[in-house]
Amino acid sequence: MNVLTWNVNGLRAAIRKGIAGWIDRLSPDVVMLQEIRCRPDQLDEATFPFKGWHAAWNPAERPGYAGTAVFSRLPLQVLHTGIDSQSDPDGRVLRVDVGGVDLVSTYLPSGSSSEAAAAKKAAFAADFRPWIDSLKRRRRPVLIGGDLNIARDKRDIFHWKSNQNNSGFLPHERAWMNDIVSSGWHDLVRQHAGDVDGPYTWWSNRGQARSLDRGWRIDYMLANAKAAQSAEAPQVHRAAGLAVSDHAPITVNIS
Repeated sequence: MNVLTWNVNGLRAAIRKGIAGWIDRLSPDVVMLQEIRCRPDQLDEATFPFKGWHAAWNPAERPGYAGTAVFSRLPLQVLHTGIDSQSDPDGRVLRVDVGGVDLVSTYLPSGSSSEAAAAKKAAFAADFRPWIDSLKRRRRPVLIGGDLNIARDKRDIFHWKSNQNNSGFLPHERAWMNDIVSSGWHDLVRQHAGDVDGPYTWWSNRGQARSLDRGWRIDYMLANAKAAQSAEAPQVHRAAGLAVSDHAPITVNIS
C-alpha cells in the first residue's frame, strides 16, 4: 500500500494548481492531507481529484483554516478525530484504519505568528505526545503523516544558524521532536536519506528559497515498530510541492 502525506496549503487552491495530475503520477493508494482549508460541500464535484475514493474529513470550524482529510482507494474506517476525547475545532488530527493499518493525518500549529500562537503550539504538543506514545505501543502498524512544524536538527533546515530563536527550530521544540524519535517512533525519511542536508519539505516564498532549495524539513512519516518493519522507499517529491503547495508530499510503501 502506497501512502502519501501532503500539506496542500488549501485544497481548493491545490486543485486549481493541478494536484489531480500529481496524484495520477504518484499513484498513491491512500492520501493524507493537511491544511485543507475547506469543507467537502465547498468543492466542485467536476474538478474534485478524489472522486470515487473512500473519504474521511476533519475540517476546521473556522472557515478557510487548517483541517485534515484522508482519501483511500481501499475501504477505510474513521477511528476518531482529535486527540483522544478532546475537541478538535481546528481539525488537526484524523485517525483512520485502512486494511489493518492505523493512519494518522496530523497538522500541528505553527506558533510563528505571535506569543499566543506559540503557546497554543506548546499546549497542543504537550497533549499530543502522550497520545502518540499510546499508539506507538500498539501491535498493529501505525503511521503518522503530516506537517509537524518542527525541524529536528540542522540537517533539516538550510538557514539553521539564523533560525535557532524562531518557532519551528527552538531548542525545546527540537528536543520534543527528537525525544519522540528516540522513544521508538521511526522517522522514515531521515532513516532512508541518512546523514545529509534535507530533503526539505517546505520552502518560504521569500527570496529564492524555493528555486535554490533552501527549505525546512517539517513534514514527516513516523512509523511505530510494527509499521517500520514493512515500510519501504520513503520519498519526498519536491517537484510536486513546488507546483502545487509550499510543502512537498511524502510517499512510503507499507504492508
